[in-house]
Amino acid sequence: MRVEVRNGNLNRALQLLKRKLIEEGVFREIQERRFYEKPSDKRRRLKRAAVVREKRRGRAQEES
Repeated sequence: MRVEVRNGNLNRALQLLKRKLIEEGVFREIQERRFYEKPSDKRRRLKRAAVVREKRRGRAQEES
């Protein structure tokens, strides 16, 4: 991954780097790896996230 500093604007380059890291999922992966998560807890978390996504999708279809 590469970010160029243009015209000495370091703050802008840092913003671009942070945005790229978020898009790549690096921050999320660091947070997940910070502590060990039992496989059963991981399955439970992923299933809950799927339920939330499904509810959100259902609400969006009702509004349309």
